[in-house]
Order: sequence, then C-alpha cells, then structure tokens
Amino acid sequence: MHIAILGAGWAGLAAALELTQAGHQATVFEAARTVGGRARALPVPLPDGRTLVLDNGQHILIGAYSETLRCMRQVGVDEQAALLRLPLALRFPDGSGLQLPDAPAPWNALRGIAAARGWRWADRWALLRTAHAWQRSSFACEAQDTVADLCHALPQGLKDSFIDPLCVAALNTPADQASGQVFLRVLQDSLFGGRGSSDLLLPRQDLGQVFPQAALKWLQAHGALVRLGQRVQSLGAAPQGSGWLVDGVPFDAVLLATPSTEAARLVSQCAHTAPYAWTVALCDWAASAQALRFEAITTVYLQAVPGAGGRSLPLPMLALHSSPQAPAQFVFDRGMLGGPSGLLAFVASASQGEREHITQQVLAQARTQLGLVQAEPVQTVVEKRATFACTPGLQRPTAQVAPGLWACGDYVQGPYPATLEGAVRSGMEAVRGLLAPA
Repeated sequence: MHIAILGAGWAGLAAALELTQAGHQATVFEAARTVGGRARALPVPLPDGRTLVLDNGQHILIGAYSETLRCMRQVGVDEQAALLRLPLALRFPDGSGLQLPDAPAPWNALRGIAAARGWRWADRWALLRTAHAWQRSSFACEAQDTVADLCHALPQGLKDSFIDPLCVAALNTPADQASGQVFLRVLQDSLFGGRGSSDLLLPRQDLGQVFPQAALKWLQAHGALVRLGQRVQSLGAAPQGSGWLVDGVPFDAVLLATPSTEAARLVSQCAHTAPYAWTVALCDWAASAQALRFEAITTVYLQAVPGAGGRSLPLPMLALHSSPQAPAQFVFDRGMLGGPSGLLAFVASASQGEREHITQQVLAQARTQLGLVQAEPVQTVVEKRATFACTPGLQRPTAQVAPGLWACGDYVQGPYPATLEGAVRSGMEAVRGLLAPA
C-alpha cells in the first residue's frame, strides 16, 4: 500500500516507522523544514553571533514510555547517551519533598513516602491510605471526578507539595479541572508499574537528536519519502471511494498526524467530496477535534552564574513552589544535562499571560526561591496550544475518521494525556488499525 502521512511530529514519525517496517510505502508531508513537531530542537542566535540549540519546550520522559523507548532503539538511538535516568524525585530547593529509591514497585513508592523530607507522619499515612484505596479500586473512578475530588481528604500541604505538581506535570491541567480517570491511569503505569517505570528520563541532548532526526535518517534509509516544507493544501476522497487524494495525488490511505486544528480543517474540506454515506461521520469528527480546549506551556531559559563544580542547582531537576505570581513548577539545570554551564530551563505548565510578563515573574521566582541574583533571560518559548485540556469526561476524536482515513496524535482517543508516549502509541495503533482489514 502507498500511504500518505501528514505531519512529521512524534506521532507521524512513529506511524511511518510502523508502516515501513510492515513493508508499505510511506510518504510523509511536513509543513515545517524540520521534524519533531512540538518536541524539536530550536536554534537561538545569540548577540555574539553564536547559535545556541535549545528545545522548543523542556520535555521529560519516564520509564513507563515503553513504546517511545522501543522506537528510539529501532532507529539507533543510544538511550544512555540521549537520556539521564533518575529515580522519580519531586524535591524543592530547600531539600524537602519526595524522592523514590531504586527498588521494585510498590516498595519504591512505600519507602519514598516513608522517607519524604518535610512531610508530617500524618501526611505520609494519609497518602498511603489514599494510594491503597486507589489500588483496591483498580485505579478507577467516576468519569466526572477531578484530581481534586480524588484527593479531597488529603492534607492541604501534601496537595500543594506533591499532588498539584505531579498533576500539572502529567496532565498540564490544574488539579481542580483535571481528569481523575486519566491521572489514575498515569499513576498505575508509572508509580505502580514495573521496576523503573516511574524513573525520570531527562534529555541529555536536544530533542531533535533524542528521536526525530534519527527517525528521519532511518526512514530515508529504508525507502520512505519525507517531504519537508510542504504543507498539504487539499485532501479529498478519490472517485468511488477508491482511496484518497493529497493535493491531487492518489494514495491508498491517509494518516492525519497534524495538530488537531489542521486535521479538523482537512477533514471538513474532504467532507464536501466524500461519498454521501461518509459525510455525517466526517463532519462529526471535525467538530469533535475543533471542540478541544488547549493549555499553554511556557519554558523560560535563563543563563545564571554557576556555583562550585559548574552547577547552578543541587540536582538536574527541582520542583518549585508555584502561584499566580510565581508560575514555574519546575526548573532544570541544562548544564548538568550536557548543555552550557549555568543554563536553566524553568517550566510553567498551564501558563497564562504574555511572554514578557511570564519571563519577569520567573526571574523574580529564581531570585526568591533559588537565590539566583545574577541570571539573564536567554529565550522564552510559549506553546499556546501545547496540550489539550485533560478534563473529566472529555470526548476525544476517534482514531478512525473514515475508511482509509485515520488520525494519530496525543489528542486522539486513548488512556493517556498529551504526552510523547501518547503521541507515539497513537501513531502505531493507527497504522495497526488501518492495516487490520487487509
């Protein structure tokens, strides 16, 4: 089969790998001149003429990202060179917080909770009781429950220092609006998964090297066609439903791996020429994609004067106390992850406000919470549509749009929030669904 994939983000690249490995001809169309979508390298020119390669947003992976890690190995990425693996830690600058030991689940969680710094014994017992209740219920809850509903009985301090940062990191949605069902699924697969599932995997390289560039080389070496800088203008059904036309070129099938808004545009467009029996389904799918609400993520890169040993932070990643005036929930020491010494990445999930205002707030947060007096802004990246708002009972678009037309991406119906693993899995599952009838 000759199949078109529209979009070369992590979902589109995973789909292209799956198709090519199955012996089909994949042609990938990407509007940008680089691959990776919302998780890619970003060259930033400096005043002195040098170019600094950053990421278009600080991303992390976790050990439970089994399909992402498998795809990385498939295209020849050395996991140890690309990622720093650490046991899960939500430590604050004062040393308080949770750090899990390297032990099998659930003993790592139990030992980590028992040894958490700055927590009262009442906090520890409350979290253990609540986690045990989630486990007894097979990590299920009512569809309308929010994360705040699930955790209403926990002490406020525990919610502020553990639940809220964990929720916003995983779902990019505040706890009082976030889906309890999806949150529990994330906990089940990470904290209560196999050994290493909860580990943090912090990129040592820019995101382009972590997967997209290696995937591009692998695809080109195995006969796939990748057309960069080519935005698809039109999508339509071929006569008698015998395939699909991409800018007038016939394909046996099409996988939409674009952002949901672009996929909705193309699906609405092809509803005008598709067989009458498909029209209602196409319009309904486009409407569901257009109805998604989005949350922003802002990454503020600051250059600080590093301390002894070239380090600015005691750990590669620290949690921060977040508020409307201090928007960042986490900070990463890029100097400890293979980047320039003193480069820090502050992440404000579910962020609101203008770029310059957020930058100034983060600068003040760096001074008050980290004691960084000498820090200069390098770049602020605002992804206004970084993830869909993962709210209770959300009806996400289905993977199959019409016969021979499928969609993949982190927004497509599935058990996970908008994560790299969700995107990769959706690409692979769309291919399997497309090929299943054959």
